[in-house]
Amino acid sequence: MGFKLVICPPNYQEHWPERLREEIPDIEVQVCPTVGEALEVIGDADAAFGDIVPELLARAHSLKWIACPQAGPRAGYYHESLISSDVVVTNTREIYNDHISAHIMALLLAFARGLQVYIPQQVAGRWQPGYQTIYLPEATAVVVGVGGIGGETARLCAEFGMTVLGVDPRLPAPPAGVAELHRPDALGEVLPRGDFVIATVPETPETQGMFGREQFQAMKRGGFFINIGRGATAILDDLVAALRAGEIAGAGLDVFQVEPLPAGHPLWSMPGVLITPHVAGNGPYLDDRRTELFIDNCKRFNDGRELRNVVDKANWF
Repeated sequence: MGFKLVICPPNYQEHWPERLREEIPDIEVQVCPTVGEALEVIGDADAAFGDIVPELLARAHSLKWIACPQAGPRAGYYHESLISSDVVVTNTREIYNDHISAHIMALLLAFARGLQVYIPQQVAGRWQPGYQTIYLPEATAVVVGVGGIGGETARLCAEFGMTVLGVDPRLPAPPAGVAELHRPDALGEVLPRGDFVIATVPETPETQGMFGREQFQAMKRGGFFINIGRGATAILDDLVAALRAGEIAGAGLDVFQVEPLPAGHPLWSMPGVLITPHVAGNGPYLDDRRTELFIDNCKRFNDGRELRNVVDKANWF
């Protein structure tokens, strides 16, 4: 049948047009490195990949599907005109599951074995054993956001013998590894039970500022907060206050409200804090996975079949 597709930045691959023409001979593909170029050709496009800003959407009179190039794009990607339109949006969730869950487990195991204490001692040249390790079969992890990443993290935590409590607004039943599943309105009741609180949630209207002073105060005093979802979900001033007050034992952070984390920010030098520079999703095969997902969805769109990873636009995920 064929359709017209416009490809915009970011994250597209140069070989996609050739690959798409092999899979869908009648497809028309326009690659547009700039918004200006896309404005010239998007008017009669049936589908688009990339960041389709309001001026592009306003010019697109035939658009039925947008492939978002990320799992959790920048704030503002889901602008009001896109949300209110009939255009279907898909995203790239699931392609990062193994990489990010491994990063989470690296932080969790570091805290369990005291690396947040021993690494500064190594830098200072001090030999000072004595950290009270956390025995994982007697520990509880609260995984907030049990999607692909959270689900894989829950499975890995369970493999280490941990009890896993999931918090998620969508799942109808606990997935493998999750002992209990709770809705977000029960977060305050679940937090005190966690030795580790792991936030994997994307940024949405509901999750912005989800973790503030109230939530940190609800956690165990010996608990650790790990955030690899989106920086906007945790209020850093409140996290700093909780750490200074001893309300939680530490934090492992890969995402921040402001990135890069500014030089001189208290978190850089606070005891009990492990920081990585938004690299949890790094790993091999991501381009291959993104390509496979996109090509498959293009074939599904051409055939009139259901698309993978359809987004609830109003909730950005």
